[in-house]
Amino acid sequence: MAKHSDAPARLKIAIRKLGDDLSGVVVVLAGPNLAFGPATTAFLSPIETAVGRAAAAERFKAKAGSGFTLLAPLISSVDRVIVVGRGDGEERPDYVKLGGQIAGKLPSSAEHATVLLDGLAAEAVADIALGLRLRAYTFDAYKTKKKDEDAGGPLSKVTLAVSDEAAAKKAWKLKEGLAEGVEIARTLVNEPANVLTPKEFAARAGELSKLGVAVEVMGDKDLKKAGFGALLAVGQGSEQESQVVIMRWNGAKDEDAQPIAFVGKGVVFDTGGISIKPGGGMEDMKGDMAGAACVVGLMHALASRKAKVNVIGAIGCVENMPDGKAYRPGDIITGLSGQTIEIINTDAEGRLVLADVLWYVQDRFKPKFMVDLATLTGAILVALGIDNAGLFSNDDPLSEAISKAGKSTGETVWRMPLGPEYDKLIDSKFADMKQTGGRHGGSITAAQFLKRHVNGTPWAHLDIAGTGMGSPSSDTNRSWGSGWGVRLLDRLVSDAYEG
Repeated sequence: MAKHSDAPARLKIAIRKLGDDLSGVVVVLAGPNLAFGPATTAFLSPIETAVGRAAAAERFKAKAGSGFTLLAPLISSVDRVIVVGRGDGEERPDYVKLGGQIAGKLPSSAEHATVLLDGLAAEAVADIALGLRLRAYTFDAYKTKKKDEDAGGPLSKVTLAVSDEAAAKKAWKLKEGLAEGVEIARTLVNEPANVLTPKEFAARAGELSKLGVAVEVMGDKDLKKAGFGALLAVGQGSEQESQVVIMRWNGAKDEDAQPIAFVGKGVVFDTGGISIKPGGGMEDMKGDMAGAACVVGLMHALASRKAKVNVIGAIGCVENMPDGKAYRPGDIITGLSGQTIEIINTDAEGRLVLADVLWYVQDRFKPKFMVDLATLTGAILVALGIDNAGLFSNDDPLSEAISKAGKSTGETVWRMPLGPEYDKLIDSKFADMKQTGGRHGGSITAAQFLKRHVNGTPWAHLDIAGTGMGSPSSDTNRSWGSGWGVRLLDRLVSDAYEG
């Protein structure tokens, strides 16, 4: 077994008031017609002509994220000036994205850089800091040798020079936990399955107790006693003990106020079981726990900023392996809800894990709503590609709130249908239901299966198979594990449910 990885080094963000003591790498933001803030204009005054000539040569129009560099400018102690466009002024800039774009232009050979942000509101400064942190994330804990070009990096510190230091620091303090939450989720997804076993996953979730989150862990013995028949069936072919982790954050003024709940699929590795997957690409199945990773990252973010809401986070952590003890196609099992399930394909395991955890959460905690996240179906990739997660819901207001939060954060969703005609596809001749409904509408019938285990509670299911792992590089992410969903659900809570 590989040794436990250390947490990836985090980019340090410092915030100070604008001043003259600048050195090393300095980044400035430019609007249309090379419009700068007053402090930036003063800083650039010795090289005003050079900046204008370079902008003309690069045909710089201040498009958000565009830029150019002046090496060895005639400014004492400054090695280079990087000019970055802040947008054409017609639309409000996406400052998180802009922060990522700035990070992408910083040389890894530099130990430190300063970004001049005069005139920006505190919230915009905090968003730029968030974008810087997200773009700077790397996961190389298991590399024993670094490439030559990495020898001087990565950049370890960025200072944001601002007009209102106190307000910017306060805004960043509220958002820094969100950055950490995304980083935690990414690291969990990136970890190999020989390190991130179900017990190790539960142990890392347990670290949330340092922030005041109450963490409860149930192992095989507890789960069998409680009746988690569907979840335990998935894990019974593995030598690794299955785990269910319940995380509780009580931030509402009324400790007894009805909570909201988030549930994540945590299949730490998915071979497909007896219905084994093809070998090609199976290594990616270490990321089949991205939903659970998001829930842990979200709970960290909410607790870090002391969110004024009661929240339940629940994850089911199992390993799906082929073995003499593994469950089989044709088996009939009984889930925690008491409903019987005919197994059609042991590679449709995530819905079994979620079914028991969803039932447990609604029965024990009676939440206002539940949102589950899961890398559930390849069919959602066929339907939506890798730019949107599939959204299924039995509640229109909840669905609309999630969609709105997705547009605000860039973690977008697309609502998919549910209905009786799809539900009939999972009726079984031998049990209360089949585990799958066949090839057609695979993502929909998976959601219909989950719907049978929410007991009428307002609920939304996010199928993140296309967004939670192996997602394309973006301005704010260069990691295989994206941490998708942490920002979306944090915004959902703050905008719609936080009292």
